[in-house]
Amino acid sequence: MSTYSPHRTIAAISTPSGVGGIAVVRLSGPDAFRIAACHVALPSDSRSHRLSPFRIGDSLLDEVVVTLFPAPHSYTGLDTVEFSCHGSLYIQQTLLQALLDSGASMAEPGEFTRQAFLSGRLNLSQAEAVADLIDSTNASAHRLAISQLRGGYASLLAQLRQQLVDLTALLELELDFSDEDVEFADRHQLSSLVAELQRNVSQLIDSFSLGNAIKRGIPVAIVGKPNVGKSSLLNALLADDRAIVSPIPGTTRDTIEETLTLEGLTFRFIDTAGLRQTDDPIEAIGRDRAIQSVRNATVILFVRDATEPYSGTFLDEVSQMLDGISQKEKIMFFVHNKADLVPPPYPPGHAISARTGQGLDQLKQSIIQAVRQRMDHTEGVMLTNLRHREALSHVQQALDHVEQGLVDNLPADLVAIDLRDALHHLGTITGQVTSDEVLGTIFSRFCIGK
Repeated sequence: MSTYSPHRTIAAISTPSGVGGIAVVRLSGPDAFRIAACHVALPSDSRSHRLSPFRIGDSLLDEVVVTLFPAPHSYTGLDTVEFSCHGSLYIQQTLLQALLDSGASMAEPGEFTRQAFLSGRLNLSQAEAVADLIDSTNASAHRLAISQLRGGYASLLAQLRQQLVDLTALLELELDFSDEDVEFADRHQLSSLVAELQRNVSQLIDSFSLGNAIKRGIPVAIVGKPNVGKSSLLNALLADDRAIVSPIPGTTRDTIEETLTLEGLTFRFIDTAGLRQTDDPIEAIGRDRAIQSVRNATVILFVRDATEPYSGTFLDEVSQMLDGISQKEKIMFFVHNKADLVPPPYPPGHAISARTGQGLDQLKQSIIQAVRQRMDHTEGVMLTNLRHREALSHVQQALDHVEQGLVDNLPADLVAIDLRDALHHLGTITGQVTSDEVLGTIFSRFCIGK
């Protein structure tokens, strides 16, 4: 059960568990300086840090560097002290216990960042970006988290909110003067403003697919008929014999997934079972999983055997596989494998040889460039958080109701209800509308010490 209180002073080890050269113990809250002074000599007013012996009673524990961050100029927005000690597990735990014995409380997961949110240092979307920054494993995911942390995403949300506030104000002014039959905004003009809001919200929602993929690894499905060299292509991309390669059709019965980071982007390459009609129930399951991989992928590599006659049937099969899939969300490449066995010219697409490496570098570069072009179209702001996507979906639904209400010429008070609903859901992203349950769920994702 959560013991969180905005008035308590908390402490925790902020560096990873284990032995290292240096460890950092953080203390934050209204009594931080008083508790720290029980054990160390604090820096003078003219200095932010000093080397000081950390004492527990008359016993010396370690020589530590004490750094003061007076409120509001700290990460949490509250008085904060950081102790840099030697990385001995005994020293870390003993130092932390001494702070707890002197009046501090053990920090819950994410509680330092929660303090930063509640003190106004970060809005909720920025606080969540801290977790994304810690979890980032490649340059692109890092850039997305930094952009969100520095407020680029929050700034866009603030613009959306201001537009909603302005619309609501115009309608509610009409309510104040309803007895005088005054209309402060032309309904056609309001419809145009609502349409612009819907476009902006829709673009953010559409960016989630790519933003979440960059954050977690961009899924690349390798699909095609049996024995065209899908597993060989996976092995060649990874420069490792990850998948079993055999001339026997149907060797791959399930998906095989491996990650590879290329120029700051992490890709999840997924080798799939061959696509063909079969009476084998196990192979049929593998085929169905291959189709599901296509549906979930950001990038699709359709592989064919270049030694076989090229015909439109290949394109027909691709179209059937994509039936019901929004192709605008997919980045697709046609890959003609075993090109080393046939002379050019080759059909449109990428002619490669998984055996010799022919064309592999060009294929990788094409994939990277296609993803980066898709990123450029988002103008650097992408949705990466599922909670935000769900909230924006509710905003979109409320705006749909507003649009319909304007079309049906509903009274201003009814239209304003839907606008206020849109404002409510937008506020759940930035933290203007919160509950303890939501905050507890969000910050529980963090490690203790952050």
